[in-house]
Amino acid sequence: MARNNDNNKMSREEAGRMGGEATAKNHDKEFYQEIGQKGGEATAKNHDSEFYQEIGQKGGEATSKNHDKEFYQEIGQKGGEARGNSDSGSSDGKMSREEAGRKGGEARARQRD
Repeated sequence: MARNNDNNKMSREEAGRMGGEATAKNHDKEFYQEIGQKGGEATAKNHDSEFYQEIGQKGGEATSKNHDKEFYQEIGQKGGEARGNSDSGSSDGKMSREEAGRKGGEARARQRD
């Protein structure tokens, strides 16, 4: 237990941890979903599309620093598979969603090389 030398008071870190644990014991999943939704709505009211573009770009850059081309190939393939195979083999000249996901993953991997 981390204590300050000032009359054995608990540190801010310890007080925060204990408060978080107490909150977790007293609230369920729905509580956290509700406050998360409220936070998201408040953020949306206070920020414009440029804000979201900037944080999206920062997140993408951080992700690209931490993952290799196999990661992007895998998520591209999974994305294509998740979209379904119902349109594979279509005769309208469009590629399947799986193929688009795979190609997108491969293209992103080439950018990293």
